[in-house]
Amino acid sequence: GCPGVLAVLGLEAAALGECELTRLLQDKLQYEMRLRYMKHYFPIDYTVQVQYEEVLRPSNITRLRNGTVSEAALRYLWFHVSSQAVLRIREVLPEKHPSWNYTQELCQLFDALGEQYSRYRQTDVETVVADLVKLIHSAGAESRSKAVRPKALLDNCLKVMRMLYGVPCELGIR
Repeated sequence: GCPGVLAVLGLEAAALGECELTRLLQDKLQYEMRLRYMKHYFPIDYTVQVQYEEVLRPSNITRLRNGTVSEAALRYLWFHVSSQAVLRIREVLPEKHPSWNYTQELCQLFDALGEQYSRYRQTDVETVVADLVKLIHSAGAESRSKAVRPKALLDNCLKVMRMLYGVPCELGIR
């Protein structure tokens, strides 16, 4: 996760459930914030390199759902992909960058969500998802990379989060 984050937010967040955390994330991922921190504060057409498996779109979720992957496993996958995306963006930011604190806050929320997901074992999720998560965390995968704009990564993160948590967590689409 992110270095040194179980500060103020961490302790409270650890006690919050997935729904509360996804609501906080939804607030942080409002369009204006994604636009400002992930587009305006970056050079024009700026991209970060990610692995193919680190791009998770609503269409991927629909396909996996049709392949009878459980909702819990899909959330587990979304969590790994999204927290990785935030780390990818953080890797390119110097600490003085205006988007640094924003990504730090996202990182903290994902760390807290990670606490929720730490009780999952690889055996609890379908093989297709377990394999994807392994790929996301495998070091040698850099060869399969694609250039993606930071905002696009967070757009996907939010869209998929609403698909997976919208109904059970009553995320009002604002």
